[in-house]
Amino acid sequence: MKLASIDVGLKRIGVAICLDGSIVLPQNAILRKNRNQAAKDIQTFLQEWQIEKLIIGLPKGGSSEEEMERRIKHFVSLLALEIPVAYQDEQGSSFEAKELTMGDFKHKRDGRLDSVAAKIILERYLGQ
Repeated sequence: MKLASIDVGLKRIGVAICLDGSIVLPQNAILRKNRNQAAKDIQTFLQEWQIEKLIIGLPKGGSSEEEMERRIKHFVSLLALEIPVAYQDEQGSSFEAKELTMGDFKHKRDGRLDSVAAKIILERYLGQ
């Protein structure tokens, strides 16, 4: 089953894919100008890769958990998906991504870090 995961942020959406059930690859992040453009870009991405299930990172714990969950689920509703969706705890994935990539590249705001976080979310979902 072809899987993809997203790490939804206010400025960038990290994206990762797993096409064979074992190797997870971060992809170019989607830069978010507005909700509708970002939703359309994700729909296009999912269709191009023929993704069969989408895993979405949800923050668990923390002071703004309910607000972030509401925002993320509202954004997911804009996707109007025809494939199954699963939510995975993303707590600490961005911090872990930063630790993993320390020294590999400069931490610019280009979305690479967000996509590494999406990779971590998908690996957690797969139990890796």
